[in-house]
Amino acid sequence: MSDHSEQAGHGVHIVPVRTYVLVFIALMIGTALTTAAAYVDMGPWNTPVALAIATAKLMLVVLFFMHVKYAAGLTRIAILAGFFWLGIMVALTCSDELTRHWEIIPKGWGGMIVPFLHHLLF
Repeated sequence: MSDHSEQAGHGVHIVPVRTYVLVFIALMIGTALTTAAAYVDMGPWNTPVALAIATAKLMLVVLFFMHVKYAAGLTRIAILAGFFWLGIMVALTCSDELTRHWEIIPKGWGGMIVPFLHHLLF
């Protein structure tokens, strides 16, 4: 009986342990940078810096631990579609958040209860 990867017609790509160790060390450095950035007041740059560090860590995990770096075309298309969809969601969230410049001051229930009860009873 043949191996699973040989049945699919793909060669096996073995990643050296050294690569995993280096990626692990890079992820630990990224975690330390994220923690250090949380304690430094950078004003409005706190969120972009944290997101940049998180994006770098995400790319390491996706490329090496999920083996996307060595994957064929369809896997890369699926990953790109996921990132495209993430971009759409981030853009919609930002457009919602950036258009909230108005302040809504509630008027209370004082003038609402009598017309509401009148509508229900009559």
